[in-house]
Amino acid sequence: MPFASVNGQNLYYEDTGGRGPALVFSHGLLMDHTMFAPQVQALQGRFRCICWDERGHGQTADPQHCAPFDYYDSADDLAALLAHLGVKRAVLVGMSQGGYLSLRCALIHPQVVQALVLIDTQAMLEDPEQMPHHEALLRAWMEHGLSDDMAVTVEHAVLGQGWSGAAAWRAKWKKATPINLGHSFLALAQRDDISPRLPEIRVPALVIHGSQDIAITPDRAFAMAQALPDARWVEVPGAGHAANLTHPGPVNAAIEAFLARLG
Repeated sequence: MPFASVNGQNLYYEDTGGRGPALVFSHGLLMDHTMFAPQVQALQGRFRCICWDERGHGQTADPQHCAPFDYYDSADDLAALLAHLGVKRAVLVGMSQGGYLSLRCALIHPQVVQALVLIDTQAMLEDPEQMPHHEALLRAWMEHGLSDDMAVTVEHAVLGQGWSGAAAWRAKWKKATPINLGHSFLALAQRDDISPRLPEIRVPALVIHGSQDIAITPDRAFAMAQALPDARWVEVPGAGHAANLTHPGPVNAAIEAFLARLG
């Protein structure tokens, strides 16, 4: 299996190869590289599609060990992965947590970023009214495992209600270990607000957001789109937090139109 040994990590990745422009997909909290399967299927052949598992997630995660990290560390991981693969510049496609690290990569490694596609993400901190609920769920999950009721709560927050593929993700979440959960949520909770720095990001950006996202409300993403110097806004009707996974048709269409404009 392909792993990149960079920054003291063994990052799992998948790379379709090819000579087309490179797209690198960074997943959300509690997810993994497979959440971008609908985009890879639609874009491979014309584009070099690279997906990876971030610290504490998927096949990168060590079930017994996870050192504390922040999203600048994850941004460094992304830049190091691109260097490992010989990719000089790429379009960074990030969903939620993947957007947090992609934005920071654009700030600290601007030379590797051709453009940004930001899906159901934001530049500001978490909603302070939601954090106590997140923390209570996390404590119960780490101490007692993920109950069926808790899994449904996470499902509704990430995937919306009634999505046909949810059972597979609930099964993955039940395998998450406390050490990886703890440090992944700590990175989320302790991140900085980069809203004031958005004007520094001059590359073209596409901001896509589900109209029914309850994890990050659309107004937060719209504020980010307005603050970025060169951003386009697309709202996906009826989609929740993982719009690219549950509503791939309109999301893929928006990404393809954006990439076409890049040339």
